[in-house]
Parts: sequence; structure tokens; C-alpha cells
Amino acid sequence: MPKKPPEPTQLPQARAFLVGIDFRKTASLLTLEDSLGELALLAETAGLNVVGEAKQHLDQPNADTLIGSGKVEEIKALVEETLSEVVIFDTELSPRHQRELEKKLGASVQVIDRTALILDIFAQHAHTREGSLQVELAQYEYRLPRLTRAWTHLARQAGGGGGRTGNVGGVGLRGPGETQLEVDRREIRRRISVLKAELEKVRSHRMRYRAKRKKSQIPIIALVGYTNAGKSTLLNYLCKANVYVADRLFATLDPTTRRIILPKGHVCLLTDTVGFIQKLPTQLVAAFRATLEEISEADLLIHMVDITHPNASAQWKSVEQTLEQIEASQIPIITALNKIDLLSERQIALAIHQLGNAAIPISAKTGTGIPRLLEAIEKHLFETYSSITVRLPYQQGQLISLFHEQGQVERIEHSRNNVLIKGLLPGRLLAGFQPYIESDTPHQQENEL
Repeated sequence: MPKKPPEPTQLPQARAFLVGIDFRKTASLLTLEDSLGELALLAETAGLNVVGEAKQHLDQPNADTLIGSGKVEEIKALVEETLSEVVIFDTELSPRHQRELEKKLGASVQVIDRTALILDIFAQHAHTREGSLQVELAQYEYRLPRLTRAWTHLARQAGGGGGRTGNVGGVGLRGPGETQLEVDRREIRRRISVLKAELEKVRSHRMRYRAKRKKSQIPIIALVGYTNAGKSTLLNYLCKANVYVADRLFATLDPTTRRIILPKGHVCLLTDTVGFIQKLPTQLVAAFRATLEEISEADLLIHMVDITHPNASAQWKSVEQTLEQIEASQIPIITALNKIDLLSERQIALAIHQLGNAAIPISAKTGTGIPRLLEAIEKHLFETYSSITVRLPYQQGQLISLFHEQGQVERIEHSRNNVLIKGLLPGRLLAGFQPYIESDTPHQQENEL
């Protein structure tokens, strides 16, 4: 059995009240009810006890409190009635909105938003130094514009730095005319600079490591998908790994890479990555850049979709949007519809129809459909070639050599500054040549060898 990571210190569960807002003029992947349901799961994952919720439909946000004044009074009464200690908004609050809502709802009530909640969950689940650094950076960047109280208030809330947040640098020595708030802000900016420098070292290390893997010419497959879609379960099944698996959101954050041998003997590397979610905080995307580059540098993506989830289609679209956000949408992708062991054949057929006939139904738990998935992986990485024309600068000698070694050159033309190559390349290598593809290259034609 996989060893379960240590749980954070168990404290009495705080009572949480949820607030969902539907802005009629803004498109959303999930309905208001479904988004609130997901927020409730996030709150429970963070160790909160959800005791109530309120909804409001708006054309535009209120300048002071985001929601209408009448709704604020209604929520205040419900919060008092349910003895709630935390009010969580299912949309990101501006610093002004958060301040005004805290004033209206009372000093004993903590007001946070979906972003702060996700950051807190990541802080609880980050078990490596890299993960802790990434979460701490995201928390500080989120809190800096919202800092309105003493440093002790921030220290009490911060949780991503493994004990490093709080009285950093001996806060308390002020310069002439400085307020405590100004000192706090300066110290946070200093800490952000330190964290960015440390993470840049991590990023450089990862880049060197990836360069070595590229030289070995072993293809890299990245597992992507909505949180709790079953990525770690698939990694464990395929690689006989021992990655922690739990039926909860964001059970694993740190990427894990394992070696896998395909049915015809080809060797690949399989990487499990952090799960996505709708409204993924921009602070996390930025802080986890080094980790997410594991996805953008992959030769093939396997998009895991939990087809038992009622919002499977919306989750699929959310992942597609996130892949575009991190500039990984050009990488070849295989869609795997997971957890078919929980559905009837009719339900499976309906899911395939909705998400595309090319999707492969599997069960990462029982192994159903895995042979077909492995066959598709082998075909994408080793048997499918695409017609491509690229103009490569001579400085890109590694790519020129790679085209000759791994592809089939049909035509080559040398000029003063670059070389034009036309031919066939394995699908797994296309992403690396993307910046140099000629605009008049015909639509990629696949050839199976």
C-alpha cells in the first residue's frame, strides 16, 4: 500500500459559509450550483465544515462589496444563525471588496475567496521543498495587495512556507516615518525576491535535467487532467509505482516521473503532474512555472477525464483552456476516459460521443482498456510521422541533427543564415520544431510506417 503523506495537525473544523455569484454577462464552464458544489469540496479538502450557502445573480459587481447591500445583510444574518467563522466567495475578491465585506460582516468573521482557499489547500499538500517554495511565493503575491493588518495577522494565516512565513527578518525595526504596514509590505517584497531567486535555481536545475533526457532521446509522456481524474492511479498501474492516491482534490502536487516499457519494447518516461481546476489562480500558474514546464516540454500528453463526473465535459474544456494558458496546446494529446468500471456500456458510449470518438475508455484501477491506450501511445510516439517544413537557424544545430537522425529528409536548402528542411518527423518531436515551422507548410499529414 502506498504510504500516506503526513497529515497536517488536526484542529477543530471551522464552520464555513459559501457565497456563489452568477454574473449574467460572463460565460462560465459550470453552472452556479455546480461551481458552488465544487467550492464545497474544496472547503472540505481544506478541513472546513460547510454549514450553509447563498447565491446571487448580478449584471455587474457592486463597487464596494461586490454583491448588493441587501444580500450582504442577508448573508450576515445567515452567518450569525449558522455560527459561521469563515465566509468563502466563489470568485476572486479585489482587496477593496474583501476589506468592505469584512467590515460589514464583522471582525469575528474571516472573508476569503476561492483563490485563497486553493492556495491554502496547496500549502497543506506540498510535501517537498520545491512545492513549499512555490506555494509560499503564490501566497505572498496574493496577499501583498490585501495586507491591511499587522504582520502577526499574516503570520497566523500563511501556511505555505514550512514555518518560514511570519516574523521574517526580525520585523519591528522601522525607519523614520514608517508605519508597521509599510514595514510589512517591504519585508514581503523582500521575501518574494528571495523565493523567486530560489525557484529560478530550481527551474535551471529542471532545464538541465530535461536537456539530459532530451539527449537520451527517450520520449516523455505527461499525464494531465482535472484534479481527482485518476492520473496517479494510472501512473501506479503502468509503472508499478507507489504514488499516494486518495479520492480527494489535489491529493498529490509534486510531479513524479517513472520509466515505462511499451508492448513493443520502446522505453518512455511517464510524468504525473498537478491536477487542474476551473478558475485556477494565476498566482499558482506563475509560481508553479518550473513544474508546469514538465507538461510543456513533453512529447505527448495523456488527458485523463473522469467520465463518471456529471461535469466531465466542462472539466475537459477547463483543462484544454489551462493547456493553452501554459502554451502546451500544440503538443499531441490522447484523451483517456477514466473510471469506466463504474459505468454501464450505454453510459460509456454516450461519454465517448460527447468527448470525441478518438477518446479511449479505460479504468486505471482495474486495467480495462489499458492495452488499447498503450497501443495508441506507441503509435503516436514511434509509428506516426507528420509532413513538415522548417527553417532552422544554424545556431539550432541540435534540431538540425535531430531532424536528420529521427526524421526523413525529403528536401534541404542552405542559405546564408539558416537551412530549410522539408520531410517527415515523428509526432513526438513536432513541439520542439514549432517556432521554426514555415507558414506555408501544408496541413500536417500523418503517415504510419
